[in-house]
Amino acid sequence: MNQPFHLAFWDNFLGQSSTWYKLTIIAFLVINPIVAFVAGPFIAGWLLIFEFVFTLAMALKCYPLQPGGLIAMQAVIIGLTTPESVYQETVHNFPVIMLLMFMVAGIYFLKEMLLLVFTKILLGIRSKKLLSLLFCALAAVLSAFLDALTVIAVVISVSAGFYGIYHKVASGKGYDHSHDETDDAQVHELHREDLDQFRAFLRNLMMHAAIGTALGGVTTLVGEPQNLLIAKEAGWDFMEFFYRMAPVSMPVLVVGLLTCLLLETFKWFSYGVELRPAVRDILRDFDRHTSERRTTRDKAIIIAQALTAVFLVVALANHLAEVGMIGLAVIVLATVFTGVTEEHRIGHAFQEALPFTALLVVFFVIVAVIDQQELFTPVIDAVLALEPDLQGSMFYLANGVLSMISDNVFVATVYISEVKEALLAGDISREQFDILTIAINTGTNIPSVATPNGQAAFLFLLTSALAPLIRLSYGRMVWMALPYTVTMTATGFWAVTVLL
Repeated sequence: MNQPFHLAFWDNFLGQSSTWYKLTIIAFLVINPIVAFVAGPFIAGWLLIFEFVFTLAMALKCYPLQPGGLIAMQAVIIGLTTPESVYQETVHNFPVIMLLMFMVAGIYFLKEMLLLVFTKILLGIRSKKLLSLLFCALAAVLSAFLDALTVIAVVISVSAGFYGIYHKVASGKGYDHSHDETDDAQVHELHREDLDQFRAFLRNLMMHAAIGTALGGVTTLVGEPQNLLIAKEAGWDFMEFFYRMAPVSMPVLVVGLLTCLLLETFKWFSYGVELRPAVRDILRDFDRHTSERRTTRDKAIIIAQALTAVFLVVALANHLAEVGMIGLAVIVLATVFTGVTEEHRIGHAFQEALPFTALLVVFFVIVAVIDQQELFTPVIDAVLALEPDLQGSMFYLANGVLSMISDNVFVATVYISEVKEALLAGDISREQFDILTIAINTGTNIPSVATPNGQAAFLFLLTSALAPLIRLSYGRMVWMALPYTVTMTATGFWAVTVLL
């Protein structure tokens, strides 16, 4: 039955999103030009930030690319930034874009080996406390030498594999049958409660691993994208960077791992969910089934993937090339030696990362607004006006708060540039510069775990295909990260204030 055009356009606008959500986005688009004209671009810029954060918070209602993209386009149209500024911001972050395009796709071609290894770990360690601590600690160690996005991509791939196996069996399908993991209507009534608890179990592991990437990412110059920039401005090599950060990063690491253990022990903040025996039995049967049916060719594929993973670790640890280029090399090696030659099979690997890559470029529009309207300048000026003894701790807090609502890479870039200019102008001593540099790096890496938009790895997790499957929303991520935010931020503040 045909409907009037105005109703058809309304139904098509943001698709299946709720009516209240559509009206909210329209209200944003109506209000922004008025605020920019009446209150000025500075106020309009801050309003724009909170609107974009709202679209991230509602990611399960509507993927943020569409509503966020509309808001970003309007920001350019009403003059809060320019296409040239957005382009320059995108070019500046091109290594991150390459990482997403190629590294995440590269991890896709290692999934058989990763699923095998993590299945053995999951089935071999029955203690949830030990398993959670292992996920957190392993993510921290890997993130110190690899990239946090790469590490979280690995964990997402593994968790998605576990979820797909159970959901398929719970729906009465065989291991080799095609299946829609988003359709819960197929799940037998007997398995529904187990499925809900399995989702909670996977949420626990994903959040522990995500926090682990922040714990390890702060420690070395290759851990996070901004670390390399900070090290370059400070003139620190790999080991000096590690030693400089250690008075803050090591206490935070210990407290973060203790927090993981306490959360699992006392089952606070939705943690402590156990893997039910029925689910474990299905995963064990799957492992036995695949082991029995594994041919020599299958074993050769796993060996090739394992060798490619070794190449990945060595190449990233030694920074042989940009992370994205290493990811492209992984794609080539993993496909050449595993028999993947069809275009459609290769193309499927890029489906997970490209929507997030597009969203990240939209986010760069917001970053360009922050830069052009100098939204953070008052905070920087206020901190630099403080007494030297207070500047380190205040820089830590200011960087932390701004990284929670913005992007920690951008915040670190702005702050280190301002501090370097102050050093060259003779306004601060080299010793004070070193203290502020440590405060900037730890401030952007540690408190930013509070929100998904604080770190690219967290945002990638929120907008991944896994998040809606395990019901991991923006609000739930904030809630589950809260105890870590409090303990890690407080420890970092103490270390910056007392130990530096």
